[in-house]
Amino acid sequence: MPELKPWPYPRWVAHRGAGKLAPENTLAAFRLGAAHGYRMFECDAKLSADGVAFLMHDAELDRTTNGHGIGGEQPWSALSQLDAGGWHSRAFAGEPLATLENLARFCLASNHLLNIEIKPTPGTERETGEAVARQAARLWQGAAIAPLLTSFQVESLKGAQAVEPGLPRGLLLDKLWNGWLEAAIGLECAAIVCNHKLWDADTVAQVHGAGMRALSYTVNDEQAAQRLIALDTDGIITDRVDLFSPAA
Repeated sequence: MPELKPWPYPRWVAHRGAGKLAPENTLAAFRLGAAHGYRMFECDAKLSADGVAFLMHDAELDRTTNGHGIGGEQPWSALSQLDAGGWHSRAFAGEPLATLENLARFCLASNHLLNIEIKPTPGTERETGEAVARQAARLWQGAAIAPLLTSFQVESLKGAQAVEPGLPRGLLLDKLWNGWLEAAIGLECAAIVCNHKLWDADTVAQVHGAGMRALSYTVNDEQAAQRLIALDTDGIITDRVDLFSPAA
């Protein structure tokens, strides 16, 4: 049975920077999460048409910017001009989209850690996995603790594994599909990141027995958090940076 290796990341992770308290995936959100004491953040990374890794969850620009259409089909020169804050509230109007490089600078300067979810524009799964991994390896070169790369897309994780096998990987799951554990073992994952409702004692034991860590998303109430702590899981991703103390 593989041994659990030392885990360098804290239990509490701020979802998309500061959950819903600031416009997700913007530097304003990561600053706010840090102001609440969080040391580790989760973000979503995809590629612009000219290969710049930038932070956005949706394929479409419409929900979280004043732009329209597929973000990955536009060059960074156009994406960089968008307002990614005004949709949230007037206080954040004019906040720009962030690149992965912007966020790396912030994290490295302040000793914060990062979980980068590889969130490819549909049809670019392998390419995005490779590019995000290469950029992460370059940006965090020499850092004491590398970012954790996660994805729902097996092809994205395969791309990351192929080009930067030394970066830790995690398989994201919204259901326990047939062969998930074998897939994660084949990808040499360091973690499984599940919808928190999927964890029970047997599943945690399976994952730990395979030498991987058990993380959860997106946990926003006390009862769910206490259940996961009692199950001896290893990481909790939350929107509620105002509710949960990251020191707990």
